[in-house]
Amino acid sequence: MTDVDFDAVDFFRGDELIPDPYPYFQHLRDRCPVTRESHHDVVMVTGYDEACAIYADAETWSSCNAVTGPFPGFPVPLEGDDITALIEKHRDELPMSDQLPTMDPPKHRDHRALLMRLLTPARLRENEDAMWKLADKQIDEFIERGSFDVIADFAQPFTMLVIAELLGVPEEDYDTFREHLQGRGGSAVGSSQKDEMQHSPLQYLYDRFTEYVEERRREPRQDVLTGMAMATFPDGSLPEPIDVVRVAANLFAAGQETTVRLISTALLILAEQPDLQDLIRNERDRIPNFVEEALRYESPVKGDFRLSRVPTSVGGVDLPAGTTVMVVNGAANRDPRKFDSPDVFSLERGNSRQHLSFGRGIHTCPGGPLARAEGRVTIERFMDRLGDIRISAAAHGPAGARRFEYLPTYILRGLRTLELEFTAL
Repeated sequence: MTDVDFDAVDFFRGDELIPDPYPYFQHLRDRCPVTRESHHDVVMVTGYDEACAIYADAETWSSCNAVTGPFPGFPVPLEGDDITALIEKHRDELPMSDQLPTMDPPKHRDHRALLMRLLTPARLRENEDAMWKLADKQIDEFIERGSFDVIADFAQPFTMLVIAELLGVPEEDYDTFREHLQGRGGSAVGSSQKDEMQHSPLQYLYDRFTEYVEERRREPRQDVLTGMAMATFPDGSLPEPIDVVRVAANLFAAGQETTVRLISTALLILAEQPDLQDLIRNERDRIPNFVEEALRYESPVKGDFRLSRVPTSVGGVDLPAGTTVMVVNGAANRDPRKFDSPDVFSLERGNSRQHLSFGRGIHTCPGGPLARAEGRVTIERFMDRLGDIRISAAAHGPAGARRFEYLPTYILRGLRTLELEFTAL
């Protein structure tokens, strides 16, 4: 992409960078790890240390625009040297303001604690036991064909079933959830198209989980949904049903989107590198670090946004109150000041787990352990049941001239489809 004029490219609305954004990220970082792009007045933070500094400072940086970024913009002009009051007065006018990633303390603290009451260590252990069966269930559907689309045939249904099982969604409702939620392709999140952003894109999930919570509060049972309905805030008070519903719906939706991208990235890497595939197949203890390096190499979330409440300085760059920054996780994960030869996928990398793909600080993704387990279980079962996993040349072209289509969003990084072939073991 050496012939691209990166200063003229619109990262948020153009499509030139969808196939490969990394040269653009490097261009920005080479200029300055904290630099303002020229189209939407967003300061792009592409350095690892600078990204960590912002994530660690929730007092200076509000998460009210974490998902929306520069679109549709803040409802009122952001004037003055402390815009905290303006943020609090108007934050609920922003799309997805009811979601955990956009909340600031103290509300964020209480609602995250509520989520962690759903993601208990015991429940995660039980859920991992179920993952093995769920992975096999999906593999069984295509094992006789010798080929499959990673996303449509495995990753999307698998991740949906995993999170549905974790939250206790009744099995008779699985098909309905799958019908409503599959096939969106991530376009609803940070689309590079000029579509109007929905204020509450998770309304379907809200409606269904509200039914579950209210029913279990009326008629408690010995099940996960009852535990979810009865979860309390740290002070012991019982939340309104919608408070429980929002954190459950966010976990349900966001957990699927990002883990689907992780799984497709991991399998693309294995299919393109037969020697690495053989190594993983024979040395299973390498799989956890393989998953971490896949997360570093292709962060499923390109970045998160923050809004400065007061004047501040990041990486020696002074920024006024009201500055929108994009903390570009995918760029920070390839900062050569942190990761040697960052554009190379290396199973031997010792600090892969220090990636920022799950964020950092108070907003660190609470579903990270779940995503890691899903990635590990997927690789284990594929190595057990599928041999000689390879890219379909008919679908994606020959080696050295592959054709892949990526999601047209500035938030998510992932393939639309990935057709693989294999020999059943």
